Amino acid sequence: MHGGNLIRAIMQCDNHATVRCWGGDNMQAAGAEVVKHIKDLAFMGFWEVLKNLPQILRNINFCKHDIVLFQPDVVVLIDYPGFNFRLLKFLKQHGFKVVWYISPQVWAWKEGRVKKIKRYVDRLLVIFPFEVDFYKKWNVAATFVGHPLLDVIETNDTESNERNVIALLPGSRKQEIEKMLPLYVSVAKQFPEKKFVIAGMSIHGKAYYEQFIQNSACELWLDETYKLLKIAHAAIVTSGTATMETALFNVPQVVCYKGSALSFFIGRMLVKVPFIAMVNIVCGKKVVTELIQHQASQSAIVAEVEQLLEPRVRSQILADYAWMKAHLGGAGASARAAQEIIKVAQSGSV
Repeated sequence: MHGGNLIRAIMQCDNHATVRCWGGDNMQAAGAEVVKHIKDLAFMGFWEVLKNLPQILRNINFCKHDIVLFQPDVVVLIDYPGFNFRLLKFLKQHGFKVVWYISPQVWAWKEGRVKKIKRYVDRLLVIFPFEVDFYKKWNVAATFVGHPLLDVIETNDTESNERNVIALLPGSRKQEIEKMLPLYVSVAKQFPEKKFVIAGMSIHGKAYYEQFIQNSACELWLDETYKLLKIAHAAIVTSGTATMETALFNVPQVVCYKGSALSFFIGRMLVKVPFIAMVNIVCGKKVVTELIQHQASQSAIVAEVEQLLEPRVRSQILADYAWMKAHLGGAGASARAAQEIIKVAQSGSV
């Protein structure tokens, strides 16, 4: 989504630009030639990556070869640090200019990776204001362009009228969905008076989701997450970008996550931030409850949903959401990022 919006903004600034990318349908629709689709590249968690390492290494080598053949004026990396960090040295050795848009979350874990960014990245574009100060500690210049979700979400500062609708956002990767969706469906059964709607993705297919929601009253909406969040009164959300999207739609939420035991064990040792939900990280405090690993039980989620329906709890969450939105830089992130990227592409040197 962010890649697609960035490509559209680049084309508006320079209608002669040619974009070749690794991404998804949004980037293709924006006018880019997609070399590999993101659905074939998404592995999350230490064990999951280890399991698929041969395929990942083949992808990285193919990507390097493809970039050399294409000879771009600038290579734009978008988030995705596990893959993109492995390209940096190669890109610099081959003389390519590199812009990293949506900084990897080195402030959360493996802070030493900043040294690679300093050495190999020509322009760093960040989407959270606190990231500028973080990189300043390392003498790395970072440009704050604002959060790109503000370009695509019409933020809603009023309460939803659809008080019966509770959104279930189980994640985008199959490994997340298979762990979280059965749990969310079991929670839904404890609220027979509420309407639970699952935000699904058509790339997985309707039949894939239906295996998890048999014998329940849950509805399935494919590719309509934002339409669902516009009417939702509360949400159960798998940790990831969806937590920020839910907050920007002003929907009180409980954030859940379960990974493999090995990934969780390693993560606890490496991650330095006290929260996993970005709304909590940006606000620097607990705004929404996080239930991680064994904490994410049916009874715990039921209790949190009951809390989200309480007016006093809701009003505090909404007040914190408003503070967060005010600090995200306003709309226009994609356009600002595009202008920086074109400057780099057109410059003789950075």
